[in-house]
Amino acid sequence: MTNRWTLPKALAVLEVKMADGTRIYVRRHGNPDGPRIIVSHGNGLSADTYYPYWSLLTARFDLFIFDIRNHGWNPVGEQQKHNIASFAQDCEGIVQAIRRNFGEKPAVGVFHSMSTLPALLYAQGWSTASTESVFSALVLFDPAICTPSVLLEDMYQVSYQMHDAIKRRRTRFESQEEFVSRYRDAPVFKRLLPGVVELMAETTLRPVPGGEGYELCCPREYEAQVAQFFFGWVLQLDLGNIRCPVKAIGADPTKPHSFLPSLDLGTLVGLDYDFLPEATHFLQLEKPEQCVDLTIDFLEHQGLV
Repeated sequence: MTNRWTLPKALAVLEVKMADGTRIYVRRHGNPDGPRIIVSHGNGLSADTYYPYWSLLTARFDLFIFDIRNHGWNPVGEQQKHNIASFAQDCEGIVQAIRRNFGEKPAVGVFHSMSTLPALLYAQGWSTASTESVFSALVLFDPAICTPSVLLEDMYQVSYQMHDAIKRRRTRFESQEEFVSRYRDAPVFKRLLPGVVELMAETTLRPVPGGEGYELCCPREYEAQVAQFFFGWVLQLDLGNIRCPVKAIGADPTKPHSFLPSLDLGTLVGLDYDFLPEATHFLQLEKPEQCVDLTIDFLEHQGLV
């Protein structure tokens, strides 16, 4: 299977062991002398899937790419521990491990969709007793906190709808080509750049252990479990307690599957918020150049570049 997106070899791979024994692999890419950026991904995907975005940062930034537990490079562990609370604690462990192994340096967190919630919880001090800012800034792409026009009392219903949709996903494929042929023309992916569905196949599937074909790196049941309880964790957020500047970059709010960064649109006044016209929830895979421009403009404004 040909793919226009060829992932480079990492400068370093760091195995980080969480307090509960879970192993998470962090990859270093880019310019070690540049400002530090830590990147993760949305539910069911992998950090490598976002290569069209973060590849444009490699010349200028010291990048650390990691998959949420039970995704991507990481082994699959216990389903019981696959939840937002664990992800927030993992975020703390990963940031600390990067500091220990690669030195102290201000770190910017870049997250998309599901990964924005544990990052925000960590940044507001939910999982740490430290009073220091854990990130120098956060750049959040289409933070999946509340869909437009959804009332608070409807949020749990939305979670269960997401859960049910994920539970219907196919889990195994004869080949990566079968995955591509099935999803290339799917409405939700129709705006992706050429080759991104092939990249998605390479980065979200793994060979079936001891068998034939490929399976999802993150089991369907794990992905659905996070969706089911997602909005319950949203209620734990207090954006007023975030101890660093935050940039929220949303999809076009008129498009399906788009999100806005708060329950109350009045909160937008306190955030640096932009959206990309004609972009959906997968905006980093549809318009990576514009996403990078907004990222760098924000960091320059904050004096972090």
